[in-house]
Amino acid sequence: MKAIRLACPCLVLLLSAGCHKTQPAQAKQDKSGPIPVTVASVHVRQIQRIVDSVGTMFPFDEALISAEIDGRVDQVNIDLGDSVKEGQVMVHISDEEQRYILAQNEAQLRSSMERLGLKNEKDKVQDINATPDVRRAQADLFDAQQRYKRTRELRDQGIGSQADLDQAQARFQSMQATLDSTVNQTRNFIQEVERFRAIVDLQRKKLRDTTVRAPFSAQVKDRQVTVGQYVRANSPLLTLVKIDPIRLRLEVPERMAPWIRTGQVAQVSVEAFDRQTFEGKIWRIAPTVDQTKRTFVVEALISNTSGQLKPGSYARARVPTGKVDRALLIPTKAVSYVLGSNKVYVVSNGVIEAHEVKLGDRFDNDIEILEGLSAGEQVATSQLTRLDGGVKVSISQEPPDKKAGAVKAD
Repeated sequence: MKAIRLACPCLVLLLSAGCHKTQPAQAKQDKSGPIPVTVASVHVRQIQRIVDSVGTMFPFDEALISAEIDGRVDQVNIDLGDSVKEGQVMVHISDEEQRYILAQNEAQLRSSMERLGLKNEKDKVQDINATPDVRRAQADLFDAQQRYKRTRELRDQGIGSQADLDQAQARFQSMQATLDSTVNQTRNFIQEVERFRAIVDLQRKKLRDTTVRAPFSAQVKDRQVTVGQYVRANSPLLTLVKIDPIRLRLEVPERMAPWIRTGQVAQVSVEAFDRQTFEGKIWRIAPTVDQTKRTFVVEALISNTSGQLKPGSYARARVPTGKVDRALLIPTKAVSYVLGSNKVYVVSNGVIEAHEVKLGDRFDNDIEILEGLSAGEQVATSQLTRLDGGVKVSISQEPPDKKAGAVKAD
């Protein structure tokens, strides 16, 4: 019983102490009075939608130049970072063996052409009956035919013998067979000439392939070959990149798909040149959306005559669109992020009402409000950390911290 009696006074003392603590806090709040705040009106404005996105620079063209023939490299005329013009000789592979093979193939071609009576490489047989072998066979056939006719006439007159007639007839038939064989053989010669022409053309290409030329005007990104190195066909020699113009590949949210069109201007900035803006134009739009990111790819072309922009660089782009909307705007400083939500403090009859809002795009110092406010309402733009629903405020023309700053400056 004594323990119970002692506990009760202690409980009374605790409750009494708690009550005394609450009363001074309430009294302090009453004495402080309304909190002075600056306000701004929720206003409506016609706005042009701007797509803000980040992306990476890519070369306009990139090519890995490889050897097309086996051989030993005897010249390398360029190195990392060099600029090359279209058609410029970059690498040369020894061509001695290829020249010998070409001379042999050209000799075989000339030999085949002589059988057909052709003089120039581009000449072709227009009429097979005009070729030397066929004309000779035709002449032999004509001679055998005439002899056969004369022998038969003599035999019909009883002057010639049957043996002479049989011999003339056999020779005539033999010449007919010889003509047919000669025509077929000449066709084979014609095909042989075409085959040797193809061999010569291929060998000439191989000889040209010993000289590696730039396929387009570009810069050398990498060099993988040295003088004296023996290379095989398809061995990598150089990597070329064309960076004027340069591509900027952006990822745009799918909801902005109706806003993007080819030809739109893109204002691009990079970290290396933070005070400079580069202008490009949208020229490629991906036809599909990435299902994991819910974005689609847009490419902008940027003039890069000076070579300042480099492939692989990170860049930010602003693309003004033709989309114009009527939007509710408030100063960005009027928004406070509290416990995972964006809040705005509306001043109504000197009392704060806390509104949770849904934000849209930013426009300079203003931000768009999609949900949670109405046009004409006044929102607090200062002292946000001291505000909450039900707090009394008074409207000040200038933020208190600015006044304090002015006093300090004096």
